Amino acid sequence: MINPLRICFLTLCFCALATYSALAEVQPIQPGSWTMVILPDTQIYSRAYPEHYKKQTQWIVDHVKSHNIKYVLHEGDITDNNVPEQWDNALAAMQTLDGKVPYAMIPGNHDYGPNGNSADRDTMFNKEKYFGVGSTYAQQPSIGAFFDDEQTDNSFHTFEAGDQKWLVIALEWAPRDEVVAWAEEVVKKHPDHLVMLVTHAYMYYDDTRYNWAKKSHNQTWNPHSYPLAKIPNQTINDGEQLWQKLVSKYPNFRFTFNGHVLEDGTGRLSSEGKNGNTVHQLLANYQFKQEGGMGDMRLLEFLPDGKTVEVRTYSPVLDRYDTAEDQQFTLECEPMK
Repeated sequence: MINPLRICFLTLCFCALATYSALAEVQPIQPGSWTMVILPDTQIYSRAYPEHYKKQTQWIVDHVKSHNIKYVLHEGDITDNNVPEQWDNALAAMQTLDGKVPYAMIPGNHDYGPNGNSADRDTMFNKEKYFGVGSTYAQQPSIGAFFDDEQTDNSFHTFEAGDQKWLVIALEWAPRDEVVAWAEEVVKKHPDHLVMLVTHAYMYYDDTRYNWAKKSHNQTWNPHSYPLAKIPNQTINDGEQLWQKLVSKYPNFRFTFNGHVLEDGTGRLSSEGKNGNTVHQLLANYQFKQEGGMGDMRLLEFLPDGKTVEVRTYSPVLDRYDTAEDQQFTLECEPMK
């Protein structure tokens, strides 16, 4: 006699396997779409699991053509402790992209100060050996300029995709007033480009912007709460300040991206700028998960209709998509008017 419980068990196993297989297969993009990849905090990979970091960048290179990948953004905390061994691992991973797909990087709090304590703005990111002036990264033709001719941790990038010109503003951890003013001048000079900002700390996990003036220590890990803020005459801007001074002021802003934040590591807010434009502000961070995130990264597919953006979270380490509602969703991006 066939045991009905065994039949039920086998059926469940088959269904689970079928579901896993469907999720494991890399989803193709629609004809005419293009993709942007977001690399959240890689600090644990650079410290302990460099193979995960390399898996991410190799997947990108392997899918440049199939997914029409136009740009890659790194959200900061490239390393955990701002030490040579970890920068070596980061460089080995990021060099995979050289000559294959352009990319923008910004340091996070763990990339500054002794042992990554963010007590000052000294970072090995700015060394020529890694991503500083003279490096392969700094010589990418898509980079327009740096805030400081001798440092690369503040930059702007331009590219074209989907019959649209794009401007990427990539700003340091806790951007200084003079850096924000520089970024504003860059945006003013590119009125025909849609704009996206990438900086390490902007959105919080409760779907609001960091706002030290209003919420202070009620939001943990605000840049104003770090040792950097104790330096005399040191200016710092958090998410709300960046919104008021920069992002909300210009009609061509469409996105902000950041990492940094723990708890569930995700946050999303769509706000109307002063000119009636919608700006999507997205947080993604996976460092607190197993082995630093198991390679999870964000894939943004910009559909050929010029307005729909499909956001997915994919791990080339696990070969699976995370389909939770905060990891996979659809946005509408207004085209240039």
